[in-house]
Amino acid sequence: MAHCSSEITNTVGPEDAKEELLDECHSIWKQMEECQSKLMLLGTDTLLPSDAKLSLLMLQWKSLTVEYRQWQAKNPEIISTNPDVLLELGKQELLKVKDDLEMVLSAVRSKNKSLEEDLKREEQWYEEQKQMLDTLNKIEEEANTQAQKHSAKRDSNELKNKVLKLKTFKKELLSALGVFLDEHFPHPEKAENTKNKNSSVQKPAVEVITLKEILENLINKLITTPHEPYLTINESFWPPYIELLLRYGIALRHPQDPKRMRLQAFHK
Repeated sequence: MAHCSSEITNTVGPEDAKEELLDECHSIWKQMEECQSKLMLLGTDTLLPSDAKLSLLMLQWKSLTVEYRQWQAKNPEIISTNPDVLLELGKQELLKVKDDLEMVLSAVRSKNKSLEEDLKREEQWYEEQKQMLDTLNKIEEEANTQAQKHSAKRDSNELKNKVLKLKTFKKELLSALGVFLDEHFPHPEKAENTKNKNSSVQKPAVEVITLKEILENLINKLITTPHEPYLTINESFWPPYIELLLRYGIALRHPQDPKRMRLQAFHK
């Protein structure tokens, strides 16, 4: 390898460093050409016998193998020893690396900008989906509330209709019961007067009530005071009607007081 001039300039520009490197490369190339010429002259010698030529080739192969391994283990030599040249070359390499890094930085910034835009779009889409979900939840909640109101209103209306029907049925049933009782179980005094038209009958001291009134009193007592449904039998109760109610199980006597009775709890 050729050595550089001993004279070192104070300032070396890019062109000067390039000129110096080119001169060194030309010098090295000339040395290689000389070596190549010597090898060519050696190749013009008289050919050896085949065995000797083979042995020579094997020796050359071993030598090249050893040289190859040496080159593999050898560190690269510095072409130039001029520090100014090396400094200028280092600056050029650093500038090249700087340009490469700036290109990478620009690409990264562009990629980051693209990712930020994608992130903003995703966030906007997420907010839109969230608002849509909230709106749907509100609509569903309102629909459920309205459905519950309609259902409660419908149930209330159905209950009112049922109560009205029951009241109507109760009124019709009481009316039919009253007609039946008036027809088949008239007032005791009227019945006695019909049987004894021509005979003089003394009127009782207390006015006797009808079977219909007895039943009404028993029903009212059972409804108003279910814990104490017994009614006291007084002189206004006609004994045949009391016997009729007890015999057919419509009314029951008190187990300890025979002067009290109650209506059979048919509703239980």
